[in-house]
Amino acid sequence: MKLGLKALALVAILNLSTSLSPAALAQQQPQQQQQIPDAPAPQAPQPLTGADGTPITPGKGVGTEPTTTGSSSSTTAQPAPAAASPTITPPPKDDVQVNPPAGAEKLATFHLQVNFVEVPVTVKDSKGKLVAGLTFRDFKVYENNTREPLTLFTVDPTPLSVVFVVDQSLTSDIMERVNNSLDAIQGALTPYDELAVVTYSNGTTDRSGGFTGAQSARVPFIFSMTKAAGEEILAPVNSGPMAGCEIRVNGNCADPNLQPGRSTGSGSGVITIPKEIHTLNDAILAAAKELSNRPKERRRIIYVISDGKEYGSKATIKEVIRYLETNQIAVYGTLVGDSARWGEGYLSRFHLPFTMYDNVLYKYIAATGGTADSERGLNGIEKSYQEIATEARNQYTLGYNSHEPVIDGKFRKIDVRVERPGLDVTAKVGYYPNARDNQ
Repeated sequence: MKLGLKALALVAILNLSTSLSPAALAQQQPQQQQQIPDAPAPQAPQPLTGADGTPITPGKGVGTEPTTTGSSSSTTAQPAPAAASPTITPPPKDDVQVNPPAGAEKLATFHLQVNFVEVPVTVKDSKGKLVAGLTFRDFKVYENNTREPLTLFTVDPTPLSVVFVVDQSLTSDIMERVNNSLDAIQGALTPYDELAVVTYSNGTTDRSGGFTGAQSARVPFIFSMTKAAGEEILAPVNSGPMAGCEIRVNGNCADPNLQPGRSTGSGSGVITIPKEIHTLNDAILAAAKELSNRPKERRRIIYVISDGKEYGSKATIKEVIRYLETNQIAVYGTLVGDSARWGEGYLSRFHLPFTMYDNVLYKYIAATGGTADSERGLNGIEKSYQEIATEARNQYTLGYNSHEPVIDGKFRKIDVRVERPGLDVTAKVGYYPNARDNQ
């Protein structure tokens, strides 16, 4: 009986739960889940505009109003009224700016002094060492005895354009030392420098075919072609049994090449001694022509390895020096042979009339503001390369605006002074104005 009552009560509870509405159940059960917020409404895209606010339409360009649509508000583009007559639209032009921007007139104006003069200066002490630490206040520059205010002063190293002039008319023993020293030239230069090689004996030869980088792989090959055997200079004998004719007939040479009328014979049977040919002037002029086309920002240098003898050149010393002074070229040199010996090297500067010049290299060096060194064996030649290259690169560079007319073709004397005692100042003695460099 009790079991039946319990079953009836359970059935009544189930009927009551099923008769309640979902809303009533929601009120009876506690809220266990958070409500999910609504998604944001779609917004209309912002129109694209340029820097000046002009609307941009993709695919059409600047100046066309874009058509915007949105979920909340939509706009319908009204059709444009038909034109009275069809028009042809020209094709779009390239976007090239025609009118210059504001202030461009000032940027396009250049002020350049065409009478600007640049003077490289080397300063050494009494021991021959380079002097550093000088300022522009220590220098005074005079042109034609008129002091010129400095407009440029710098001690920055300058890239070099060097033409090496090698004398191949040296004796065999001197030539051997020169050949062995040529490989040290590349070590005295930097990757920013460039070089060319010219040789001379009885004529001039360009060994490099123009300029090449100082650290280029071609340089060792160029110097290998520069090496020569030299010449054997013997005591000249033009008469007697040792005069070159070992077999004589009735007092005359039996060799037909030495008979009268030949280049080395005469009617008296005396052999004419051939003269030595040393075309140093022509070689320096050929090197100067190569350098004259180099940029004026580079230091133009001719480096001569020779004994300084000159005979047989077509160009004169005066003509070559004028060409050097016109094109801002300095001559440096290493003296070898007789001109490098103490005492004899000084006497070789004096010239006897109707004879060969024993040493004219010092004239080129003194006129162009270069320096010279003397041979002291193989190590001395190699050391001179390094010292002279260092001097040429680390000079004081002075600049001023000349008070003389721009181009008058007259020589202008330069005098550089340093207001400190015991210093040796080396600079070019003057120049000829050049319109090509002053532009």
